[in-house]
Amino acid sequence: MTSPASKLTFAEKLAYGAGDLGPAMTANLLVFYQLIFFTDVAGIPAGLAGSVLMIGKIWDAVNDPIVGVLSDRTQSKKWGRRYPWMLGGAIPFGLTFLLQWVKPDFDGMGLFWFYVIMGVLFNTAYTAVNLPYTALTPEMTQDYHERTSLNGFRFTFSIGGSLLSIILMILVTLAVPGKSNLGSQLFIASAIVSFLSVVSLIWCVFGTKARTLSHSNQELINEEENLPIVQQFKLAFSNRPFLYVIGIYLCSWLALQIMASVIQFFVLKYMLLSPAVANNLVLAVQGTALLALSFWSWFSSRYGKKVAYISGMGIWLVGQVGLFLLQPGQMNLMYFVGALAGFGVSTAYLIPWSMLPDVIDLDELNTGKRREGFFYAFMVLLQKIGLAAGLFAVGQALEKAGYDGAVEIQTPAAIEAIRWSIGPLPTVFLILGVVLAYFYPITQAYHEEILLKLADRKQQNRE
Repeated sequence: MTSPASKLTFAEKLAYGAGDLGPAMTANLLVFYQLIFFTDVAGIPAGLAGSVLMIGKIWDAVNDPIVGVLSDRTQSKKWGRRYPWMLGGAIPFGLTFLLQWVKPDFDGMGLFWFYVIMGVLFNTAYTAVNLPYTALTPEMTQDYHERTSLNGFRFTFSIGGSLLSIILMILVTLAVPGKSNLGSQLFIASAIVSFLSVVSLIWCVFGTKARTLSHSNQELINEEENLPIVQQFKLAFSNRPFLYVIGIYLCSWLALQIMASVIQFFVLKYMLLSPAVANNLVLAVQGTALLALSFWSWFSSRYGKKVAYISGMGIWLVGQVGLFLLQPGQMNLMYFVGALAGFGVSTAYLIPWSMLPDVIDLDELNTGKRREGFFYAFMVLLQKIGLAAGLFAVGQALEKAGYDGAVEIQTPAAIEAIRWSIGPLPTVFLILGVVLAYFYPITQAYHEEILLKLADRKQQNRE
């Protein structure tokens, strides 16, 4: 469906992928270390720490559709719809991320509200740069397989950024050793990550704007009416494939985020291993996910996105169950099942985001409008509301089970709460995601039919 002349260049794909480097590095450090930073460094009770995360995620969900709709309506002859947001938010994004790893001289609720405010400011800046970035995908290409390839580059940088943040933590830990120095280690690593985040976002903007602002791609952006937000929600809910995609994404991402948020607790408190081993396990999961991206991209192009997702989830399920069944001290087996889970995790990054542009094409066929910003925002909104509830529940469960960040040996109830959070809870969401993917209706043939109808409509409009 795409002529050779209009195919994306390697440099364009590389620059596009770089746009997810900063968000991935920051998100990775937050998901793997923020909860344990709150409990073991800042001294916030686990339940209250879960509340900080929940408030930040809820605000993040609220501002997503606002930024999505505003970026759809942004008009700039020089920068288009998305780039003003990415450029304007880059420096605040890096700065507010760093401030989340500062421990101010506050007590009690003062400390709680400091981290709530920092979380709200960071999530606002994160949305301002990341949501317009993700909405670039359908504006860069309409090709079914090119979109998978483009998202392959994106998630190569995304998972690569996650790996880089862990490698930075390992190097900083070697330079500043000791469990008592976790706060200093996180601040130093986060300062480096903040700088790299700003640079990579600027690279993305200047490396892709020629493509997205070209005449051929401007044809994809229809002059649209300013539809009321309620009507836009109704249209989104009437798009059945979109509901499947958000369900698939929500289930797989909930499983990943819950597992990631407790993995440090799992290694340190249940497996009774060192922080270095915990970092190595994260490296094993994320490294395998990165290496598997090219395989799943090929597998998807050969067998379809739905089959690729279901296959990946099946492998992930085996690894997830293996983590739950591990016994303290089984380090080598832990690395193996972690890598096995990572091989499946790769599809959670790649497939749902390559499905979404196809859904947006269907929406354009049905409504005559291009609403990438709204659809991406709505998808992320529901995902973040789900994450807020999940992380809050994990924090509450740890506190009710008697978890105490000031002691090394935890109660049996706290240990069981950690084990159930690393195993059975994510497994339930993975199974639900597989069921939804089985019924997802947009195949390659169906998508090609959508594009032919859109092309025919545009030709008629020109005539």
